[in-house]
Amino acid sequence: MTTDSAPGLDLRALAGEAHRVDDDIRALRTAFVEAHAEEIYAELTDGRTRYLRIDELVRAAALAFPGLVPSEQQMAAERSRSQAEKEGREIDQGIFLRGILRAPKAGPHLLDAMLRPTARAQRLLPEFLETGVVEMEAVRLERRDGVAHLTLCRDDCLNAEDAQQVDDMETAVDLTLLDPSVRVGLLRGGVMSHSRYLGRRVFCAGINLKKLSAGEIPLVDFLLRRETGYIQKIFRGLLTDGSWHSRFTDKPWMAAVDSFAIGGGTQLLLVFDHVLAASDTYLSLPAAKEGIIPGVSNFRLSRIAGPRVARQVILGGRKLRADEPDARSIVDEVAAPDEMDAAIDGALTRLDGEAVVANRRMLNLAEEPPEEFRRYIAEFALQQALRIYGADVIGKVDGFAVGAR
Repeated sequence: MTTDSAPGLDLRALAGEAHRVDDDIRALRTAFVEAHAEEIYAELTDGRTRYLRIDELVRAAALAFPGLVPSEQQMAAERSRSQAEKEGREIDQGIFLRGILRAPKAGPHLLDAMLRPTARAQRLLPEFLETGVVEMEAVRLERRDGVAHLTLCRDDCLNAEDAQQVDDMETAVDLTLLDPSVRVGLLRGGVMSHSRYLGRRVFCAGINLKKLSAGEIPLVDFLLRRETGYIQKIFRGLLTDGSWHSRFTDKPWMAAVDSFAIGGGTQLLLVFDHVLAASDTYLSLPAAKEGIIPGVSNFRLSRIAGPRVARQVILGGRKLRADEPDARSIVDEVAAPDEMDAAIDGALTRLDGEAVVANRRMLNLAEEPPEEFRRYIAEFALQQALRIYGADVIGKVDGFAVGAR
């Protein structure tokens, strides 16, 4: 007779067996979703007549197909844990969403759902149309002379990204695109209260590593919503079905970079029509250090900067100074820090025109066909889920919390 403390009990063997069981279940789940994605999606969306965002879709799937994705109760328990203590249930969400996004009918429909205006933006639209200002926790939006000024205002954490920032950015982008009096959008970082950059503007420090350590960087509401929501809306436009000549409402976008654009900050620059940077700034994608995938940069940066530079930046952690030649594939214009305001005004004038709107639409269609983006984001849904639960990332998250930017 053996007990829990008996010498014959091999805990490592039991752990290995549990891991194999998890793998077997996930293999079956993967095969099921791949085989039935269209039917599952049609059931959840009433034959593709309803547009559910990805968070709504996974919740609906949990109710309609128990066991296919984690239940809301299981996800609530996950949200209460640090990243190192989670059970990795988001991997099952990744399996589900990869299958749906790969499906020829379901995938495009889901991406269309993510391009529609959010309910929050629609609620705030009357206020913005009347006052021209919306103050949010992470973003301040102000309309001035036909330009929507989006200012990242997390001054205490160098505009590090989290779920709140994603929510506020998507709201601000929606309002910019919905307001007919706005012709151009401008994104810039605000002035910091952080001791290291006190009184200076900062663009973005990338993912909030303290929030990642605390388990507060979700797959669906941050990592996937960010890529398929407001970043795609900047690039492709807002799906409004409002005109016979285009289903999308799109406008030119400019980014002005002060101090640095780290991680997600650099990812953002890859979808803007014009990027202006102060001469003392730098860009980086520290994916190798953090152990995760830098959004859609793996898809875009090779096209924009070339495959060798992309590998040096993504795999090797190379920083690019704004004024060096390799950075000029990302940065269109460099100005002295004290000349940024004047340079912004000049660039905005050049972007303000109907021909600019039409030509950016055609350029974006040629450079990033929707089907190619869908193929990438489907695989990203699973691979990023696996990465945030990788043993190397889990081993680093405590260090991230201590040494976060």
